[in-house]
Amino acid sequence: MARLPRRVLGLPLAFLLFGCALQDGYASLDYDVERASRIFRTGYQDVVDVYIEDFTAPQLALAGLDGLSNLDPAVSVFYGDHLVSLKIEGQATGRFDAPHPDDTDGWGRLTANVIEEIRHGSEPLGVAEPEAVYEAVFSGMITELDSFSRYAGRERARENRASRDGFGGIGVRIRVVDEGVKVLSVMEDTPAEAAGLEDQDLITEINGQSAVGLSQDLVVQRLRGPVRTTVLLTVARPSMPGRLTFSLTRAHIVPQTVSYRAEGNIGYLRVSGFNQSTAQTLREKILQAKREQGKDLEGFILDLRGNPGGLLEQAVSVSDLFIAHGRIVSTHGRHPDSHQFFDARKDDLAAGLPLAILVNGNSASASEIVAAALQDAGRGVLIGSNSFGKGTVQTVLRLPNEGELTLTWARFHAPSGYALQNRGVLPDVCTSGEVSDATGLLERVRRGDVRVDRTARSRSIALDDEAGLSALRAQCPVSENDPEIDLQVALGLLGDATLYAQALRGGPTTAERTIN
Repeated sequence: MARLPRRVLGLPLAFLLFGCALQDGYASLDYDVERASRIFRTGYQDVVDVYIEDFTAPQLALAGLDGLSNLDPAVSVFYGDHLVSLKIEGQATGRFDAPHPDDTDGWGRLTANVIEEIRHGSEPLGVAEPEAVYEAVFSGMITELDSFSRYAGRERARENRASRDGFGGIGVRIRVVDEGVKVLSVMEDTPAEAAGLEDQDLITEINGQSAVGLSQDLVVQRLRGPVRTTVLLTVARPSMPGRLTFSLTRAHIVPQTVSYRAEGNIGYLRVSGFNQSTAQTLREKILQAKREQGKDLEGFILDLRGNPGGLLEQAVSVSDLFIAHGRIVSTHGRHPDSHQFFDARKDDLAAGLPLAILVNGNSASASEIVAAALQDAGRGVLIGSNSFGKGTVQTVLRLPNEGELTLTWARFHAPSGYALQNRGVLPDVCTSGEVSDATGLLERVRRGDVRVDRTARSRSIALDDEAGLSALRAQCPVSENDPEIDLQVALGLLGDATLYAQALRGGPTTAERTIN
């Protein structure tokens, strides 16, 4: 039966918090056939079970073995007459009976045995660390799948998990420089903030040892550690002479994805990704805005520009903060468990205040779920350009080597029914293309002169209809920038109730429709 862990959406997460993750003791282990067999068969079985399209174990194993040529181009593997044949520099060096196509265990063992044979005749593979071999095989296998499926080795997978779930640390963003380790920013409500560390501080020593000349990896290793353990930092501060000493107790750190500021009487909320704390942090920022501004609060701007995605459940929870009832998103794939429907369950935390949502060509996946849900619910006005069009759900499966396979297992659909894959979300007010200034654009909105065809927004278009999808997206060409006009238009709409209503007029209110 398929393993069904956490579902993620979007482009690879772009958090640059601490560089590479820590290493453990496995990297120095010699290649072990039994261990490799378990790793390969687990990976093959995962793809067979949950990937959105059908694949057989032979297809995956042979593509994986082809990937070994990235370590040694002299290696080649052939399949025919129920035999897997191996050649090194054109010379036949081994033949193996092929298992039954349904035997993922057998293909996992065959892969491990073929590699063991190759290691005797190939110097590059003979000296390669096991992790490099796993990387080559799974990278080869992934070439058969879609561009959003990927393999992460043990170290990268640990960093991915830290971005999603958090880690033991002090709560700073850093960059290694010649003089030591520069603090780029201090996260809120973290040991670093409580101790008094500041942006632009220069860490010169960590636990009494010089930080000068350390790699990013070693800095990560020394700053991170088990929760409730202590790290001692020596810091040079540009505004002060001498050195400062800080003793910090590590805590569970979840990378920040939400920021807030007041724009007059408007609450500006920027969401950069979707990890396990995003919805809760956004809830806190909304309440902060309501508490600070009280009855003067006129609305919210939700900025999703450049947001590559993240956890599906968090995208649903973020949408649920603004939508009182109705469908948020549905997912559909090959696996029976991929057919899921997510509906709003709570009241609108923003109490119906006007909402402007900013999107651009780098708003992808989980951020597109939020944008489409709010748009279809008639809950807010979308401003910007057509979004990325990444409409697939990935599931993350951990392998026995602590690596991860991220596999596409479903496509998601907006409440009005359309699949977002390859098409994205069309804004209500387009700021890309031939747009002069915010004042002129707002006047066009007032006249009802918008070039986005709202009746086409949810029109059914086949995923392989490139011409139809291109024509739809051309109504508001993709922009990867964050132009100031987006914010100006949002503030203009939220400051004029009549104009805001005009921008909403004509959009479908479809959040309560059911997809069958």
